[in-house]
Amino acid sequence: MRMIVVMAGALALAACGEGGVETGAPVAGGAHAVALLKLANGADAGRATATEVAGGLRVTVDAKGLPPGTHGAHVHTTGRCDAPDFASAGGHWNPTSMKHGSMNPQGPHEGDLPNLVIDTGGRGTVAATIPGATMAGLLDADGAALVIHANADDLMTDPAGNSGARIACGVFQAG
Repeated sequence: MRMIVVMAGALALAACGEGGVETGAPVAGGAHAVALLKLANGADAGRATATEVAGGLRVTVDAKGLPPGTHGAHVHTTGRCDAPDFASAGGHWNPTSMKHGSMNPQGPHEGDLPNLVIDTGGRGTVAATIPGATMAGLLDADGAALVIHANADDLMTDPAGNSGARIACGVFQAG
């Protein structure tokens, strides 16, 4: 009898562990969106993908044709990328009104991503999970864009981490 009680308890605990899903874990049939990145002259600069994961969105940027070095990369509030300066993309996506940057004690906001490092061949990749973000929020009435900046993001200074001019932009489209 004691063995049955112990086994039942162990099975109950094991079942509890299966119910919780870690943030960032893939979601079966999760929605995704793609942004085709362009430079101001219209040249292809790669792509960004947003994928629904447990507890948020996973954003991956695969860039090409950019100057070597470290660049800020952010999700912006408006799905427009009018050249030459991409100002039409608006500010950083920030539905929770947080401050900018992962090193800011009052941040980060949803649009903040880690810096993108571009190699001497002009290519680079960065990925991050945005906890609490939703595909519905990303693809709202005015959409969203992925913007790459000329300089590194200092990960602290409002509103854009001193990351400089916008050099590439792409509008997220449901995929």
